[in-house]
Amino acid sequence: MRRLTLPLLAVLALTGFKPYPPDPGQRSPVELSIVDRDQGSELPYYSQRGQRWVAGQNGHPYSLRLYNRSPERVLVVLSVDGLNVISGQVAAPDQTGYVLEPWQRADITGWRKSQHDVAQFVFTDPGRSYASRTGRPDNIGVIGMAVFNEVPQFRPPVAPAAPMARERSQAAESADRSLSSVEVTGSAARAASSPAPALGTGHGARESSYVGSTEFRRASRIPVKQVAVRYDSERNLIARGIIARPRPIAGEPQAFPGQFVPDPPPYRGR
Repeated sequence: MRRLTLPLLAVLALTGFKPYPPDPGQRSPVELSIVDRDQGSELPYYSQRGQRWVAGQNGHPYSLRLYNRSPERVLVVLSVDGLNVISGQVAAPDQTGYVLEPWQRADITGWRKSQHDVAQFVFTDPGRSYASRTGRPDNIGVIGMAVFNEVPQFRPPVAPAAPMARERSQAAESADRSLSSVEVTGSAARAASSPAPALGTGHGARESSYVGSTEFRRASRIPVKQVAVRYDSERNLIARGIIARPRPIAGEPQAFPGQFVPDPPPYRGR
């Protein structure tokens, strides 16, 4: 494979979040989680028929949290609603992506706009989504990740970073090791679309996210792991049977406790 030296489109800093328990079904050098930035918490995964789902809330910004659990650099190609999050193209695994250093953790917070800013990912109505507004609504409701190993080359071994007890400020994060990206051209591919989704991902407010450049040689044309996470509103996931319907609290009055009107007992008044 010929060596590629290409401009970097995105660099994010290593974050100070504690490692979280790995998903036993993921089997990937990189873990992906979706973070509700208003709540400051990772959204839980729900499973149905081999698919993974998260429940988002309309109007909430979110981020894609990546954690490279390996001692080697990896390339991570990300898509939201079937679009590459750096280039905005209809997504394919052989396109531009982010390079994670060994043991690196980082949050991808939006659509890449330049070497210094992004437009936030925001859960929104499907018609207001970036994909719909750019005439490509077929894959609204799915987040994708494709992970590639690098052609082996000599580097000093890197030990895992120690977990930190608290989150650091954005300024402190930006001083850490960088998350890099490379751009590679390729054919378009579409992910399976979610039927009648209640949520899409909007093109939100601009925020700072500084970038640099690197080079990366893929060890293969096929990703070592490809992950799809579907998302929708909590109401829709309950209706689909993906989230269990909440049970009423014992003793709490119910507006519709039965089906038909029973006869009353005999009146014994005066």
